[in-house]
Amino acid sequence: MKLMYALWGADLDERLHAAELRHRLADIGATEWQVNVRDSDVAAAPVRHSTYEQPIDAIVSVRTRGGHESITAALGSVADEVNGWIVDERTPIVPPKVENGVRTDALANIALLRIPADLTREEWLHRWHDLHTQVAIDTQDTFGYVQNTVLEPITEGRRVDALVEELFPMAAMTSAHAFYGAGDDDAELQRRAALMMESVVRFGAHLDLDLVPTSRYVYSLG
Repeated sequence: MKLMYALWGADLDERLHAAELRHRLADIGATEWQVNVRDSDVAAAPVRHSTYEQPIDAIVSVRTRGGHESITAALGSVADEVNGWIVDERTPIVPPKVENGVRTDALANIALLRIPADLTREEWLHRWHDLHTQVAIDTQDTFGYVQNTVLEPITEGRRVDALVEELFPMAAMTSAHAFYGAGDDDAELQRRAALMMESVVRFGAHLDLDLVPTSRYVYSLG
């Protein structure tokens, strides 16, 4: 089972890497711990959106053999606020493997998506999974793309229907050409950006959106 959480709190870029927390998670059944956190390495990323009063400080993912209650409690001990979900994962582009706990050399953008009122869940998933996925791959310079559809919330909080992680070259933080993989070609940049926005609008991902630029770390817990 894969769990994902949005976290708020001070010093999470240190607390979420603590060996004590990893040991606690392993003891209660977690097998993998992924930390996506807003830290100094992504401070230059200008594109971010928030529907919350306070922007999200970190998104964490936990693979576990057990239930979610004890994991939620463990995260509540290091964060001021915790929102969590059980998710179903799809990986259109499998992120590169790195050494245990080493930062992935990437800008890892995580978007929290919500289904628009004028679309059914089935139609929204079709437009996102079947129509948008290839457009996103073709128009952006991503080398990791993970789609997490929410199956069930496990805490109180705002409704979230999906969490999407996309990995970009670090240059994409400050260069639209690098973000879209358009080289130095301004016309190609405009073409790709227009196609991407048209596709995003088709399933309402430009509305009610949270976008969190993060650094990505993955720990194997055994």
